[in-house]
Amino acid sequence: MLLCRSSTFFAPSFNAKTSQNFCSYFTKKTHLLSFFKNSPICCNHSYLFAKHIKDSNFIGAHNLFMKKKATFCNSAISATSQSDEKAVGGNVVSKRLKKKARRDAPEGVLRFKLDMCSKVGDVVEGLRLYDEARRNGVELNQHHYNVMLYLCSQNRGENGSDLKLACKRGFEIFQQMIIDKVPPNEATFTNAARLASVMEDPEMAFDLVKQMKGFGIMPKLRSYGPPLFGFCKKGMVDKAYEVDAHMIESGVVAEEPELSSLLKLSADVNNADKMYELLHRLRTSVRQVMESTVGVIEDWFKSEHAAKIGKGDWDVIKVKEGVVRGGGGWHGQGWLGHGQWRVVRTQMDKKGVCGSCGERLACIDIDPRETENFAISLSKLAFGREVKADFIRFQEWLQQHGPFDAVVDGANVSLINQQTFNFSQLNNVVNRLHDMSPSKKFPLVILHTSRVNGGPAQSPYNKKLLERWKNSGALYATPAGSNDDWYWLYAAVSCKCLLVTNDEMRDHLFQLLGTSFFPRWKEKHQVLQLS
Repeated sequence: MLLCRSSTFFAPSFNAKTSQNFCSYFTKKTHLLSFFKNSPICCNHSYLFAKHIKDSNFIGAHNLFMKKKATFCNSAISATSQSDEKAVGGNVVSKRLKKKARRDAPEGVLRFKLDMCSKVGDVVEGLRLYDEARRNGVELNQHHYNVMLYLCSQNRGENGSDLKLACKRGFEIFQQMIIDKVPPNEATFTNAARLASVMEDPEMAFDLVKQMKGFGIMPKLRSYGPPLFGFCKKGMVDKAYEVDAHMIESGVVAEEPELSSLLKLSADVNNADKMYELLHRLRTSVRQVMESTVGVIEDWFKSEHAAKIGKGDWDVIKVKEGVVRGGGGWHGQGWLGHGQWRVVRTQMDKKGVCGSCGERLACIDIDPRETENFAISLSKLAFGREVKADFIRFQEWLQQHGPFDAVVDGANVSLINQQTFNFSQLNNVVNRLHDMSPSKKFPLVILHTSRVNGGPAQSPYNKKLLERWKNSGALYATPAGSNDDWYWLYAAVSCKCLLVTNDEMRDHLFQLLGTSFFPRWKEKHQVLQLS
């Protein structure tokens, strides 16, 4: 078999009378027969079949053919190899040269220098470079403009005139960007809104944010900061609430700085209903509040207005139903009762008992609607990354065998403090959860199919464990090629149960789930196996 790279060879056909030499040759050299008689020569994507050779001078012809053929093949291979090496090397060199050319071009040099100005906050040098580039006809792109807008918006200046000049130049640059028809992005509008904020014009900042959707750009949380904080600072209540409503409509979740500003504004104008709403939003989205936020809340509950508001009579049944719907601990029925609030700072012991009143705090679970929505979004993400039919099969299996009181990340639990996969350790956790279960039901154990069918799973003892869990409807083997993380996480969320794993859930998969709901869900449902 002759292997040739990207070349095709055609064997000549000899038409002459056969001779004894021809026969004796093939008798003595039988291995050559297998080479020439309809033997394929592999030429990468094509095959060449040598034809029957009929020539009295076969040996000479054969030698000539073989020598030339060998020379031709070797030359072709050598030439092709060298050309490929040149091509590969040429591509590398070409990419390096192109990268160097881009870096050394006026636009590349300007980009580097502006980035350095941005790093040290040198707006004066940035403006000088910008003006010089425009005089020299350097073509400015989106990055150049965004860096300049950022520099101007971040400049605080040593005096008022410097500040006004930076803002004035910033808006000139923004206008020039539009004139040059350079497409803006979220950073462009956010920096422009910051410029408006520096000029204490929250109306302009909000108008810029609202224009983003017209360009097909979704605002981010940072985009809303300039108008929201500006309106709150000026005490423009309705406008601040309008920005908040626009954030909610855009699917942007306010964090502590935004909520704290809205709380202070609402407390200042004695808007009790808005205070109630914002306090619950703070409760659901912020795990630990800053000292400044604590001060705002304390001032509100110590105020005379807070003592006056509240229903004198309320429906006890509705309150109890609200507590159940809300996951326990809060009812969502508004302010109840009259009188002065008692505000003190205290500590909780390990069992959650208040050091001031002696009452034990209720564990507030996540809103069931949020959990359902999270399960739906989780399955959509899994469909995009797993074989859809496999995950749907798992969902159907879960509906048939669930719900469970706990889900175990089998691989993680089996390998905690272990060098090899330890089924005995996994079995101890399973038995403990079974004993703790109110329904005395086995937890769901999620294992990859390779863990169920290979390695330590082949031992008689481990086979019995797996068979026991399988017969109890408590074992699911994820298919080959799947990521079992999607399976155990979805099972725990959809069953609203505990998840036993030491997985810190910090990799890319879990980053897709966001920072709003998922950390709260982990806090309430993840159980760590310490040993």
